[in-house]
Amino acid sequence: MSRIVTEKKIRIEIPPGKKKERIDVFLSNSIEHSTRSKVQKLIKAGLVLVNGAGVKSNYLVNPGDIIDVTIPIPPRPEETIPEEIPLDIVYEDEYLLIVNKPPGMVTHPAFGNYSGTLVNALLGYTNKLSQLNDNVRPGIVHRLDKNTSGLLLIAKDEWTHAQLAKQFSAHTIEREYWAVCWGIFKEKKGEVVGNIARSTKDRKIFAVSENHGKHAHTFYEVIEEYEFASLVKLRLKTGRTHQIRVHMSHIHHPVFGDPTYGGRKIVYGAELPKMKSRVENLLKIMERQALHAKTLGFIHPHTKEKVFFDSEPPEDFRRLVEKLKTQR
Repeated sequence: MSRIVTEKKIRIEIPPGKKKERIDVFLSNSIEHSTRSKVQKLIKAGLVLVNGAGVKSNYLVNPGDIIDVTIPIPPRPEETIPEEIPLDIVYEDEYLLIVNKPPGMVTHPAFGNYSGTLVNALLGYTNKLSQLNDNVRPGIVHRLDKNTSGLLLIAKDEWTHAQLAKQFSAHTIEREYWAVCWGIFKEKKGEVVGNIARSTKDRKIFAVSENHGKHAHTFYEVIEEYEFASLVKLRLKTGRTHQIRVHMSHIHHPVFGDPTYGGRKIVYGAELPKMKSRVENLLKIMERQALHAKTLGFIHPHTKEKVFFDSEPPEDFRRLVEKLKTQR
């Protein structure tokens, strides 16, 4: 058994106006690389305190609460362990793989999260993966956030990996995302341009900055409108961390369900009847950001042909859209 060598401490102050929510649900949506079951274990072990006292998993957080969480961090293993985890493989040849990543799965091992990742699953599936990255990211050409679902490109050898990386760097990879965003857009088609940098208020998240960060460019187009939300397709010209989530929040249309960038509070439609209960029911369906990497197109490094792949959003995304349609 691994010896615990360090720990991570997190303090969260619940802001005014925050609706009551179970603490296990709130923390699983607020802490990166966490799940509800992991949070429940921390609570049971007495590692979650509210206003200095222990609580149960069904405790409802209130405005003004101060939550202190201690997360034991096991030492990083010397190598990533193969695991038998099912993979949704959209395409495979001798040079590359296209995988449809489910929501809730981390792309590659990171601090405090060394198992159950896509890389663990890939190693359990094949020993033919590019070693161009470090040993915890074999084959990984690009990544998706834990709670973003969709298509990921995996390289099986170093030359293929390098050629695909060049296409990403040159912004010639075609990627289309689908998202459910808060509100009705005035312009049904447009773009967001703004540097993305670490937030000056919270270093764990990102924000649009005039003077700092990296250039970021997102195109959007509304597919369908509902009473207080829209189904939107988005195309990335650049690929910054949290780019879509930050840009949509910046223009006051956060991705529905996004716990980090304002997607789990009522942004539009507060005047509508029974809005609070309606949104609470929708958030039970969508316990993450409603964001899916739907399509992926690129030039195959070996055949030199343009290839294109498409994936359907997962069940929670589809249920959310169907529910929004019936509420119009």
